[in-house]
Amino acid sequence: MAEASGRRRPKAEDGAEARPKEEAADEPLPLAPQPYPQSAPEDTPLTFGTFGAAASLCPASSSSLSRRRREKGAGPEGAGGALGADRRKSKVWHYYTKLGDAFVECTVCKKQLSFHNSTTTMREHLARKHSIRDAPPKDERGAEHEGHEAKRPRPAESGPRHGDARGEAILELVLEMIVRDLQPLSVVRDKGFGLLLGYLEPGFALPAPARLAGMLRHRYGAARRQLERYLQTAPGLVLCLEPWAARPGHRYLGVSASFIDAEWRRARCLLDTRRACQDEAEGDLGEQLRAVLAEFGVCSQAVLCVVHDGEQPAAAAHGWAGLGCAARVLQRCVEAGLEVQPVREALSSARGIVRYFQHDAKAGGCLSGKLEALNKSQCKLVLDAGSCWGSTMEMCESLLELRWALMAVLEEQPRGAAAPPGLADHQWKLLQELVAVLRTLGIAAAFLREEQNASASALMPCVHGVAAAIGQQAEAAGAAVGAAVGRIRAELRRRWGLEDEEKLLESPAVIASFLDPRFKELRFLSPALRSELHGRLKALLSQTFGHCPPSPGTHPWAPGSGSKTEGAPSPSAYDILLGKDPTESTPEIHRQLENYLVEPLCKRSADPLLWWRSNERRFPALARLSRRYLAVPATAVPPHQAFATGDCALRHRRAALPHEELHQILFLHHNRDLLEAGRSAQRDPC
Repeated sequence: MAEASGRRRPKAEDGAEARPKEEAADEPLPLAPQPYPQSAPEDTPLTFGTFGAAASLCPASSSSLSRRRREKGAGPEGAGGALGADRRKSKVWHYYTKLGDAFVECTVCKKQLSFHNSTTTMREHLARKHSIRDAPPKDERGAEHEGHEAKRPRPAESGPRHGDARGEAILELVLEMIVRDLQPLSVVRDKGFGLLLGYLEPGFALPAPARLAGMLRHRYGAARRQLERYLQTAPGLVLCLEPWAARPGHRYLGVSASFIDAEWRRARCLLDTRRACQDEAEGDLGEQLRAVLAEFGVCSQAVLCVVHDGEQPAAAAHGWAGLGCAARVLQRCVEAGLEVQPVREALSSARGIVRYFQHDAKAGGCLSGKLEALNKSQCKLVLDAGSCWGSTMEMCESLLELRWALMAVLEEQPRGAAAPPGLADHQWKLLQELVAVLRTLGIAAAFLREEQNASASALMPCVHGVAAAIGQQAEAAGAAVGAAVGRIRAELRRRWGLEDEEKLLESPAVIASFLDPRFKELRFLSPALRSELHGRLKALLSQTFGHCPPSPGTHPWAPGSGSKTEGAPSPSAYDILLGKDPTESTPEIHRQLENYLVEPLCKRSADPLLWWRSNERRFPALARLSRRYLAVPATAVPPHQAFATGDCALRHRRAALPHEELHQILFLHHNRDLLEAGRSAQRDPC
């Protein structure tokens, strides 16, 4: 562009004014529009495009050009009249400020241009530098301009359309955002989302929710077919039931499946999310689960166990074993212990203190000042949630840590109706003893939250260990905490069937513990029960894998290989002297079991699935049984979600989804990683 100077611009040969030096440079058009000028009115529409300046600018006629030349010498009055005419006829002046009679300044980029009573150079600058074509509203144009403007060709849109590749990619990414973040389809109607996408992709029209619903159904159908093929490769399934409420009167039941794939990897997939009824009978639930399995082409005999929330028993009439979710059962056991009257009264007073300091601004300010003096300004009071015992432990810990500061502030504050009664010395001691017990339970929860302990094989050793540990703590605690621990231990034994030996031996968790190379000694069982379990496992192996092939490396004609020679073999000299060799009559699958028992134990930090992947060829029958029982999870939902002490974003977001879209969005959200891993395995089999 021509910089401000006092010289006149030279004329071109055809009589038109020459362009400024900077405008004459052949610069590429920008890929994205510049910000709107601050001086332009809000109702002035701006069209961003890549068409040429000639498509939107009409050439000046020779008569108008000669009239402007005559007006140059007409003095200030003539120049002012021409300027007034240009302002009335062209909206280009919304983007320029006049600097005297010979120069103008662009309000977008602050560049100065030479001005000789012609807006052609100004228009070209806006088109080339800022992709702005001035298009005044119809109500500001004259009647004679309307007819002329209707004949002018409409400029093409600059943004991507739904039909091209970029537009389709944007639609797919919008749908991916909805699935990943659990957003409703109506999010495309939100103003903030429209402003963001409009800024990133000017000219792109947001799709209607109806079109996104069609794309969602298509993606759901493809993912469902892929999951159906994937489930056909699973040797056995474990159903997990998760009841949850979106809002009062809207309860749902999530049905997911857990299994171990051919590569010894844990897999969990969501099968269905449906409305749940309060008065639903056990038989109705079993029929619904059968219907869900039939939709995926899975036979009900492939289901080994049903993990439920502890209140809804599994459909035992359909031949499925049941196991309570470890997180939900542990929560109910602790709740029973906290209902002891002295403990309940102490926790009620503790909640009153926390609420008082959270709601009273003066008391909260005094407490903050004392904490700063003690260099404990980072410490905060925590109010527990009644549905999570972990938050109760955090509340008690925060009170004990700030005990002396709290007592000092309460003594200084005037006693009023809003002031809490405070805690007596024996209640402070009770909270201290209770925290020690809850911390032990927290260690158990952290143990089950680890990835290698996600299977129910770690459940029974953990339950027996925590029951013994809190029992020892109760011996040194007061009567109130001792009574609370007694209730917790009684609930643990009752809910997991530790008192019924027959029920205990049939529990999938106990069998899974034996098939876990870390806990196969079953130290939580008596020697008689261990021997009984070994005998039952031999019978189960003979019944299920009676024709199991011999172990790799065993000669096909070796004793116990399963092969039979023609006729009875003649006894050897050693048989006559010592009797028949007992190993020749031992089945191969029983020998696998005995060899597995003498294997050294693995470390507790080891993953049992990795051990079985390395030793599958040594114990083929036991490996097939382990693939089924180690697939039983300890919790009905992923452990990090089951043992979470705070609010979960998943619960809030899924509660806001409309019923029509809920299942499809949740299905794609929960199964996204599993299906992506399956696609990657198909692309790269090695």
